[in-house]
Amino acid sequence: MTKGIVKIIAAAIGAATLVGASGAYAQDRISAVYAFPRNIVYAQSFLKFVDKVNKAGQGVVQIQVRGGPEVIGQFEQGDAVRRGVVDMAYLPVSFYAATVPEGDALVSSNVTPMEVRRNGGLDLMKQAHAKKLNAYYLGWIDGGVQFHIYTTRPPKIGANGKLELAGFKLRGNPIYNAFFTEYLGASIASIPSTELYTALERNTIDASGWTSIGIMDLKWDNFLKYRVDPGFFQTDLGVIVNMDSWNKLSPTSKDLLTKSIIEYEQESYIAMQKQVVDEEKEMLRRGLKIVKLDGAPAKEYVRSATEKTWDRMKDRLTKQGDGALFDQLVAKFYKAN
Repeated sequence: MTKGIVKIIAAAIGAATLVGASGAYAQDRISAVYAFPRNIVYAQSFLKFVDKVNKAGQGVVQIQVRGGPEVIGQFEQGDAVRRGVVDMAYLPVSFYAATVPEGDALVSSNVTPMEVRRNGGLDLMKQAHAKKLNAYYLGWIDGGVQFHIYTTRPPKIGANGKLELAGFKLRGNPIYNAFFTEYLGASIASIPSTELYTALERNTIDASGWTSIGIMDLKWDNFLKYRVDPGFFQTDLGVIVNMDSWNKLSPTSKDLLTKSIIEYEQESYIAMQKQVVDEEKEMLRRGLKIVKLDGAPAKEYVRSATEKTWDRMKDRLTKQGDGALFDQLVAKFYKAN
């Protein structure tokens, strides 16, 4: 036997030994997409979670990111996970709440993701995703950031202290359409966030809902100069995994992913609270004007955002034959003041 053949055989045996002993070349791989452009704070947060998993999961499990909405559209990602086109997605539950109405409990929630995990609310979300989306709901990250209405010109406060948006062309979204149309009586145009900059530039839209952070990442602050306070809702961003893909993972991979998401729920929550403070300070420096509702009208404004979303959730659940879940969801995801 020649020395060359001996070396080849030795190398092959060595490689086989490494694979068998450490699993380094037999790790689980998870393909993933995210809902927002890569440059904004939410996509960046998800990529931090991916880095966290991949660092801890070397030789066990790795998440391979395909990209964002340029790969699979924002509102198609939930169904892409359901069909197994991609293994994992990071997106708002509201983007597929017509399929999983329980998701409205997240956006209308006033408790933290950590508390929801402790009180059993997350278990309800897992059950709903398994049943209706063929997905495993891994966790709720980047929570605690409120939504606001932003406008290009001063919104009016009526004599009754209520917000008036007559004459505004408001960009809608599945997250807050029920509130915008049923309480504010606004006319809306539902367009993806990826198209809003152009709509603002062309003056086809002059008002939009969005969170307390991320406006500058998208450069919408070039147009949106006014913000209505108080804020309402909170971010409902979650990580979901195709159920068949989840079931194929090794127990070690599942444990690592679960441990990582539990840690990141709190890490990202804390980071986002700091981001809210920092971005408000910078936006005020850039000239943002805050229009405040006060007293009873302010309370009614926030309460109506929640209640209109609950109405939508209850109606959808009832149509699916799951109306009995409504009270359980409210009890787990909302704490009466």
